Amino acid sequence: MARSSSRGPEPSRRGRGRSRSREGRLTDGPVTKGPLTDGVAALAGRPAQNRELRARGKCTMRKLLDAGAQVFAQRGYHAARVDDIVKVADTSHGTFYLYFSNKEDLFRALALDVAEQMMHLAEDLPDVVPEPEGYAVLRAWLDRFRDLYDHYGPVIRAWTEAETGASEFGRLGNDLLGEFTRVLAERIRAAPPDAINAAVAAIAVVAMVERFNYYVLSHQVRVERDDMLDTLASVIHRGVFGGQGAEARREPDPARTAVSSRRR
Repeated sequence: MARSSSRGPEPSRRGRGRSRSREGRLTDGPVTKGPLTDGVAALAGRPAQNRELRARGKCTMRKLLDAGAQVFAQRGYHAARVDDIVKVADTSHGTFYLYFSNKEDLFRALALDVAEQMMHLAEDLPDVVPEPEGYAVLRAWLDRFRDLYDHYGPVIRAWTEAETGASEFGRLGNDLLGEFTRVLAERIRAAPPDAINAAVAAIAVVAMVERFNYYVLSHQVRVERDDMLDTLASVIHRGVFGGQGAEARREPDPARTAVSSRRR
């Protein structure tokens, strides 16, 4: 999640635009402001914010967003060009500029998608009890985090590394980190041991889970998905929620787990 923050972005007007349900589908209706989107323009690109998009327009915008995510993954943020995005989307420059001002505007829309989905994920974490059922719900939640990271990985990776260098992304990243850890800290306070600092523990958990997913996504660590989820869930359940972790954790096969020599 992006660090560094400076002057916030220009305030946006509230109006009809593209919003998402918790399942990530496009929905009609006003874009609702919240802690992460207050003061940030609606999820649609700036040229499309003041008009209501029909089904075809939403489909075209989705194609451009998906193409942008693919290009950012292949080339990185700085090397990506609008030319590359329109080629992947099989559309024209004129169509691109009907929806987005530039590549930064498109990336901003993707980043807001990530922020919204990450907050839904944080809010969906139930209370984690020390008993085995607490381990099960925690593991299932980490599985959803992995799915989200797989889908939005290129955006999260560029955002995490602050490749854009834009103040709006830094502010949004700080807001997301604050909200995500606040919700997680509430769950931690509800569980033993009482001596743990919930706010610090929440930041530590987010850092560990996000970085591990980053290493897997960037192929710096090769590990089976089940091994990853079992281990993360056990470490967090035992160390943070006072549980016992998995009842019978299997030892991973060393042949299936490898750490790359590449390190940042």
